[in-house]
Amino acid sequence: MHLAGRRALVTGAAGGLGRAIALALHARGATLVLSGRNRQGLETLAAEMGDRAEVITADLAMAEEVERLAADSGAVDVLVANAALPTSGRYDSFTREELDRAMTVNLTVPMQLTRALAPAMEERGAGHVVFISSLNGKVATSNASVYAAAKFGMRGFSFGLRQDLRGTGVGVSCVFPGFISEAGMWADGGLELPPGIRQRSPGQVAGAVIRGIERDRAEIDVAPFPVRIGGFVSGFAPNVVATVTRRFGGDELSAALAEKQRSKR
Repeated sequence: MHLAGRRALVTGAAGGLGRAIALALHARGATLVLSGRNRQGLETLAAEMGDRAEVITADLAMAEEVERLAADSGAVDVLVANAALPTSGRYDSFTREELDRAMTVNLTVPMQLTRALAPAMEERGAGHVVFISSLNGKVATSNASVYAAAKFGMRGFSFGLRQDLRGTGVGVSCVFPGFISEAGMWADGGLELPPGIRQRSPGQVAGAVIRGIERDRAEIDVAPFPVRIGGFVSGFAPNVVATVTRRFGGDELSAALAEKQRSKR
């Protein structure tokens, strides 16, 4: 799919990975619908683009706001479901309300936006849906059971949707970032990675989104080779990957991240 002249909705566009993704789409000639809760951040990004950018604020934890966003976005050719809540922590550290909010924003909303926007793409015979998941959508770790549940679910929905839309002209991609520098949940935590574990940049995540759309790639990992291998092996030997993760301090690292993110649920 060529992006020039297409209309793309990016959720969570005000900062983090969403900003890099939106800028990359705009650079390919797309018109952007920038969505998020931070109006000032969205307007700053739109001003930086200069043209072909619209702002729609929405709190995706509220069903009526999701419906309004879908209705006000117009004839969207590309949906990038990027918005997510940090939801690190043990399962029993969540209140009922926090758990519902986490699963709504991180999984249900991307599905609802797809349900609202993809049928019109089918009618036009062209479009693309991109889900920003995480390597926690392939590898479940301690202190990330709720987050992994949403990201595993996103992977399943993405692949099933791809089969539903096969032959319609509408593509589906799922992107799996690992540890990302400068922006995103890991960068916000401000923690040091174990020696030898490298990070990727927001620009590399944005590049993966572009490749997914233009080449109709089903899944793209954005992580160093050893981390990608862990995601692959976890598919058939999850206990092996879990043991290796623990030996390299993964439990302590995930617990520290959960503590840093506790107030952002």
